[in-house]
Amino acid sequence: MSRIAIVGSCITRDLWPIRGGGAERLLYISRTSLPSLFSVPVKGFSPAKTPPGDLHNHEHGALVADLTKTALARLLAFRPTHVIFDFIDDRFDLVSIGDSLVLRSGEMMRSGYLTRREFRRHRVVPRLSGACDRLWRDSAAEFAALVRASTLSRAHLILHSARWATHHRDAEGAVRPIDGPEILGGDPADIWSYNDLLGRQEAHFEAMMPPMARIDAGELRLSDTDHRWGLSPFHYVPEYYDEVRRQLAALGLVDAFTGLPAEPSAPAA
Repeated sequence: MSRIAIVGSCITRDLWPIRGGGAERLLYISRTSLPSLFSVPVKGFSPAKTPPGDLHNHEHGALVADLTKTALARLLAFRPTHVIFDFIDDRFDLVSIGDSLVLRSGEMMRSGYLTRREFRRHRVVPRLSGACDRLWRDSAAEFAALVRASTLSRAHLILHSARWATHHRDAEGAVRPIDGPEILGGDPADIWSYNDLLGRQEAHFEAMMPPMARIDAGELRLSDTDHRWGLSPFHYVPEYYDEVRRQLAALGLVDAFTGLPAEPSAPAA
C-alpha cells in the first residue's frame, strides 16, 4: 500500500478528493518553503487555542507547523513510500524573525500573528530577491542531505513540475489570457517572473537530490474559471489533473487513486 507524502501545494493535493478515495493515507505539508522547513521555531510563539480570524482548522494547522517547525519530524515519522514535491507555494515571500524564517502566506496574514509582540521586529525577504534565492538553494542542499541520511532514501521521489498558467478557460469554453494576477489579494504578480523562478528551482533541486521521477502536464496547464477553489493561475482544468494522475499511475501509484469519487465532499484549500 502506497504511503504518499506531499511537500507542496494544492496543485498536487487536488489530485485527491478532500475525504476518502485514499486521501486518508496522505501526509500533506503545505504553506511552507525549504528555507522555512530548515529554520528554527519562532522564539516565544504559542499558537492560539482556536484558529484566529477566519482560518479553518487545516489552514491553522499548516501555519502552526510552519511557525513551530514540526513538518520535517512528521515527514520522517510518516515513513512515506513516495514523496511528491511541487514549489507553487514559493510564490509567497519569507518573513525573518530573529533567527527564524517563516512563509508570508495568506494564512499568516489572515491570522493576525504578525501583530503579536514576538513578531514586532520581523522583516520581509521578497521571494524574487537574490537573498531569498540563496536561502532557497542552501536549504535545497540541506534537504538533499536529509534524504540521503534518513529513511527517506528508500522513498520514491517525484517532482510535479509546476508553473502558473497564462490563460484560463471561461464558463463558455473560450480560452482567454489571465489578466492582473495577484498574490495575497492585492500584491500584483508577474506570471513570467514566477515561472522563471520555478524553472530555476526545479533544475537546482533535481541537480541536488537523488534520482527523481518527473511528472509534467504542461500542455494541459490551463486555468479553470469553474475550479472549485476559484479562478487562479494554478487552479487548473480537470484534464490537467487527469493527466497527472495518469502519469503517477504509470510510475506505480495505481492504488493511490482507486475508487476516487468525481467530486470532493468538503471545501477548503
